[in-house]
Amino acid sequence: MTSVKEFRIEREPTATATGRGRFAFTDDYSVFDWGQMPDQIPDKGRSLCTMGAFNFELLEAEGVPTHYRGVGPDAVSLDDADDAPRELAIDLVQVPDLPFESGTYDYDAYHAEAGDNYLIPLEIVFRNTVPVGSSLRTRGDPADYDLDYDSWPDKTVQLPEPIVEFSTKYEEQDRYLDRAAADRIAGAADIDALEELARTVNRVVTEQASRTGFVHEDGKIECLYDGGTIAVADVVGTFDENRFAYDQQEVSKEVVRQFYKRAHPEWVEAVSAAKSEADERGVADWRELCDVDPDPLPSGVVTAVAEMYAAGANAYTREAWFDAPTIDAAVDAVRDL
Repeated sequence: MTSVKEFRIEREPTATATGRGRFAFTDDYSVFDWGQMPDQIPDKGRSLCTMGAFNFELLEAEGVPTHYRGVGPDAVSLDDADDAPRELAIDLVQVPDLPFESGTYDYDAYHAEAGDNYLIPLEIVFRNTVPVGSSLRTRGDPADYDLDYDSWPDKTVQLPEPIVEFSTKYEEQDRYLDRAAADRIAGAADIDALEELARTVNRVVTEQASRTGFVHEDGKIECLYDGGTIAVADVVGTFDENRFAYDQQEVSKEVVRQFYKRAHPEWVEAVSAAKSEADERGVADWRELCDVDPDPLPSGVVTAVAEMYAAGANAYTREAWFDAPTIDAAVDAVRDL
């Protein structure tokens, strides 16, 4: 199980053949890489599954290879689903262990075991804007991205052109990589092809967002490699994987991140301190070094965030999957948190 979805294997992948399985999306959530938080957000899992399936089907209509096979126990198309699905049927590739010794991750061992059938151990990040809270602000100045600001303003900034970055996938703390390091970690997968695929996914999701009143700010994809073919894996274009805005209000997991920064700053600071200490010690699991646990969300926040996910999925897919407020009402509710 990941922090927010259960992973079920129906047929194991091998060195020569893909397997089959499914993701079952739970109502759990995770912020700041903590993993499973102490409470749940009702219907969040079905909202994410519905958006993910919708985007996979958009990508397949564009000829983009993916691991998506359908939704529900019978792996049907979203149009044929009776209700908002919770399960996503997928093709599987191998995911070897990533050894960690003496403060170093051994990607050579990962690829030696994987051969030509593996999940690429990278996240490919695309950015259209630089919202408040974006990690890009901590890694560069506006001028580095052809922006005419002396310092980062307290508002979302539109980038002149989308940018693509690479970060680690299976390390305890994700880190951004230069292109040469990303190329090494990708193994046999071509780094230029990964970037091109990310730009295509970004375009498709951005166009759908624009059609439905959203602004697509940033997001990521994960990919698999299978005998020379690169395909989009995991899940695509949801309010957890990507950041969207509606009427200048964030509509994504960022709402929860920002709430914790305001309401429980001692936990957020403890997480940051634990990650720094883990880096200094050269250990992988920073959570053992964190001496503060997160508080559950207040009930009113849970309700508002749950309605944001459900109303957002309805609006983005243009289908009333959930009995939820209008997107305008849901956005106004989280704006006031």
